[in-house]
Amino acid sequence: MAVSELMSIPGQIDPVPAARDITPRADGRTDLIGLPKARICELFEQAGLDGKQAKLRAKQVFHWLYHRGVTEFEAMTDIAKTMRPWLAERFVIGRPDVVEAQHSTDGTRKWLLKTADGHEFEMVFIPDADRGTLCVSSQVGCTLNCRFCHTGTMRLVRNLTPGEIVGQVMLARDALGEWPKGKMDFAEVESEAEYTADGRLLTNIVMMGMGEPLYNFDNVRDALRLVMDGDGLALSKRRITLSTSGVVPMMERCGEEIGVNLAVSLHAVSKNVRDEIVPLNRKYGIEELLSACAAYPGASNARRITFEYVMLKDKNDSDADARELVRLLRQYDLPAKVNLIPFNPWPGAVYECSTPERVKRFSDIVFEGGISAPVRTPRGRDIDAACGQLKTTAEKKSRAERDREAAAAV
Repeated sequence: MAVSELMSIPGQIDPVPAARDITPRADGRTDLIGLPKARICELFEQAGLDGKQAKLRAKQVFHWLYHRGVTEFEAMTDIAKTMRPWLAERFVIGRPDVVEAQHSTDGTRKWLLKTADGHEFEMVFIPDADRGTLCVSSQVGCTLNCRFCHTGTMRLVRNLTPGEIVGQVMLARDALGEWPKGKMDFAEVESEAEYTADGRLLTNIVMMGMGEPLYNFDNVRDALRLVMDGDGLALSKRRITLSTSGVVPMMERCGEEIGVNLAVSLHAVSKNVRDEIVPLNRKYGIEELLSACAAYPGASNARRITFEYVMLKDKNDSDADARELVRLLRQYDLPAKVNLIPFNPWPGAVYECSTPERVKRFSDIVFEGGISAPVRTPRGRDIDAACGQLKTTAEKKSRAERDREAAAAV
């Protein structure tokens, strides 16, 4: 049974979550997903293999896990048949359980997932003509209480582990059929002629799902290192974006230790409005946030910081707001792009979306100020998969309904 008490939260303004361990597996086995090669080697040595054997097996297993995507040790054909049961007795290859899978009319796919200890969270895949983006969650729930965001109405239960974060990417590859296929009986050296890889649909990752990634920094960092590892999932850091609501003390570490693209949930240009929309602003104000953006390691005109700005009717969408946004970004000399996001409604929301005419006018003013300000096309609204809409609601459905929808979405 899942342990469902809340994590310790000091307050609503600066809600730093105190990490809590997951519920241990009942069978005592260790999940290898989310572990780097060196740690897998250590575990193999602790389980009884000598150093040389542990290093070889760790290299082989790591390759099968992250390059081939297998979910059973029995599929690791270059490991001796007698060795595979030994591995299966002690270790497991985890994936989040799929509770529900939904398909939008626009091609967007959303999965409701469950951890091994029974907690639910969501991920979303958004296909476009030239890319396929996976929106990955970092926490079960959230503490930030951003008023436009449905996830912010949830309780925070716990941080997701590195395995549960990278497991979302692997599960998406499972669903999209994107693991290489073919004969892989090799020892030390792999020949590319031995297999073929499908054309990639999943090309980009955004840490913009449920939760605040910088409040789960260590686990997000470790997961993304596996995603970027050339021997792992091998996705370029230039194709990964981490979105934060403005956890200023962690932003420099993010640039130095992860090095991915940065997106900042700005959403307002005045203290009063941002205090309301993004309560974290009461702790880390706009000026402090923009100063941290200006110092973000690796930011340049070639790698601009994205500022996300949800368009709320009569709240943050005036001509004056647009001009102040341009002034602020120029004041801090930021290599910036602004993503204008039409508000995506959800039950109980206190805001309305700006009119299309108002959004266009706002965009035009920012463009005229010399800053790119495209309007994001809402995706997956019909399945509550659009920006700001993620919240686990499948408990309202029967098991049979979930199974039928999951089967139809495959």
